Amino acid sequence: MSAKAKPAAETAAQKPKPRKRKANPNRVPRLRIRIGEGLVLGPGKVDLLETIDRTGSISAAGREMGMSYRRAWLLVDALNHMFAEPLVVASPGGASGGGASVTDYGRAVAAAYRRAEDRTQAIIEEELGTLPQSAKD
Repeated sequence: MSAKAKPAAETAAQKPKPRKRKANPNRVPRLRIRIGEGLVLGPGKVDLLETIDRTGSISAAGREMGMSYRRAWLLVDALNHMFAEPLVVASPGGASGGGASVTDYGRAVAAAYRRAEDRTQAIIEEELGTLPQSAKD
């Protein structure tokens, strides 16, 4: 372990895992926001941002989310091309270990997405909450 690396237990204790949504499982939005031509911000990319922020590594975040490093890296690259400022900054690997960090701008984007997601859920519950979920209800 390099001098810069933190034990997994210490890192996990510092930053909580992304919260799970507690809503009607049949009425949970999967919010996708089109940022530009072919550029979509959705729950998977935001989950990846939050996991990178917690683990400090694109590779570790990808493993935790069940995806290859290449897939995680391609998603980070897409995220960094969606906005005027980078959301994730990576340091080269090697003997010193490398790593990645989510920028303040990246945290602001993730937080804004989660607020939009929460507001969307509230509107769905407000508008559809009194209706039966299916013909069997």
